[in-house]
Amino acid sequence: MDSIATSAVVGASPTRRWLLTCMIGLALQASRAAAAPAETVLRLARLENIPDQYVGGEILRSVYQRLDIAIEFVDLPARRALVESSQGRVDGEVHRILAVQSEFASLLPVRVSVNYIEPSAFVKQRDLRIDGWSSIAPYSIGIVRGVGSSERGTNGMSRVEAVATMDQLMQMLASGRIDVAVCDLFSGVLLNKKLHLDAVVHPLSPALEHIPLYHFLHERHRDLVPRVEKVLQQMEAGGELERLRREITLRMIREAER
Repeated sequence: MDSIATSAVVGASPTRRWLLTCMIGLALQASRAAAAPAETVLRLARLENIPDQYVGGEILRSVYQRLDIAIEFVDLPARRALVESSQGRVDGEVHRILAVQSEFASLLPVRVSVNYIEPSAFVKQRDLRIDGWSSIAPYSIGIVRGVGSSERGTNGMSRVEAVATMDQLMQMLASGRIDVAVCDLFSGVLLNKKLHLDAVVHPLSPALEHIPLYHFLHERHRDLVPRVEKVLQQMEAGGELERLRREITLRMIREAER
């Protein structure tokens, strides 16, 4: 309470003194509340309708809980997500391939892999021979627009069609409009169960590639990057990251089979 306020209280009648004291106390509380920083909530771009993004997001919930930071997800198409995160309208990306940093310098990677994907060839004809990216070049191929691993792996191939969602991709394959659909193995298997296409559409083995995925934050959160990295290092060292991923993926598959 400042000196002017104190003088006003001391010189007042008992009733007025009580009222003035209450009013000054409320004013001080309001002033302190206004000065206190709001709870930090990070808004992370999560690619819509892509199951591995949900897995990565749930892993990040555990990471940020250890830092007492709340997070929420903004579900966006893959290319739009990069625009929003790189321009700072959201705070970062759930996870992407590391090569994203070469195109979007404002996005800073946390250099411990949060998750991984295994881009795979999904087909209707199981007799197709697949051995690495170059082996799918003779076929008509579908990918999801903005998914960097698929765009990079099929770069230069002559018959590649990009669509907005994985649902569209798998339905295109099931209807015979393309020969090969490229997407992450887990995401594709899970989606086909949900769409009841798993009797028609099949992943080929081996996967085209095994790719680690990294969490990205916008550069304004530069100071947060080493803190998140430290938590991930601890979780990785204890085997918790892989256990958590296994638990989440198994739960999602069980739910899709109901």
